Amino acid sequence: MITADDVLELPVAPRAPAGLRSLLPANSVAVSIVIPAKNAAAYLAETLASALTQGDVGEVIVVDDGSTDDTVAIVRAVRDPRLRLLHNDAAGVSAARNLGARHANGEWLLFLDADDRLRPGAVAALLSAARGAPRAILVYGDYNTIDGEGRQIGRRDLLRGRRKPSGDVLVQLTAGNFIVNGGIVLTRADAFRAVGGFDVSLRYCEDWHCWCRLAAIGEFAFAPKLLLDYRLHTSNTMNAAVRTPQDFLPAVARVFDDGLILARLPEGAASGLRQAAEIHLVTYSAMQAVRFGRYREAFAYLAMIGRLSLGSLPRAAIRVALARFGI
Repeated sequence: MITADDVLELPVAPRAPAGLRSLLPANSVAVSIVIPAKNAAAYLAETLASALTQGDVGEVIVVDDGSTDDTVAIVRAVRDPRLRLLHNDAAGVSAARNLGARHANGEWLLFLDADDRLRPGAVAALLSAARGAPRAILVYGDYNTIDGEGRQIGRRDLLRGRRKPSGDVLVQLTAGNFIVNGGIVLTRADAFRAVGGFDVSLRYCEDWHCWCRLAAIGEFAFAPKLLLDYRLHTSNTMNAAVRTPQDFLPAVARVFDDGLILARLPEGAASGLRQAAEIHLVTYSAMQAVRFGRYREAFAYLAMIGRLSLGSLPRAAIRVALARFGI
């Protein structure tokens, strides 16, 4: 049995070598989907179905993180030779993702949360965007939101045609995470390993830190389509009522204390970008508070933004208002 001792360590990575983007042989696995799962029985079958029906997926790796429900039984009941099960002994979601990535055979990695769903054709759309941007080491798309029963609650389809950053995105990304973690991120496996994977010391926003390290060594590409159903429910780690902006600030400190990232930022830019990142996370907290009907908290977070930067308040208020309508 593979245990938590097998997880990736986090070295300070150098700039990616010139051969980082070399193609694998034609008969190699194109995409490995990694699904960390802990007590995910309520949604896992649906998530697995959405992954296994994608084209160009050579394997789906479920990393059980010490489940006590029927998670393992659900995986074992699926008869598909592409499905693999690893065990992580409750070492945490970042360690689970790292473990899956370590044992993946694909040229590309896609991390899918165990309660989300890939939309039909999602992987094909991401690979198409990758072919159109051969220098990209990470390709990402957009998402809509669903509730615990799988019903669509988001209206992000109204943002049709919206463009997000592509190319050298490091400055924009350090100012705030515009990439949601989950199945809309496709990253080259060699690049992910080069930056050391997810930092297991971070409890929240570990995805943002990892994306920033990737942005420090290569380009990104955006596929302007809704490719993921992102499930919002009260047990979500990021959406639980007890979370506050203070929970997310350690990730800000980690990003702006990371030598790989700082070496690529323009001289003198870190201070302003750090404040922008803090405002972004407070805004995110306010948006989530509104989505769950916690309006008093949302107003308190907007007041916090006003104290940090009065000029940032109008844009934050608009984003929070749009969140009320699922946008």
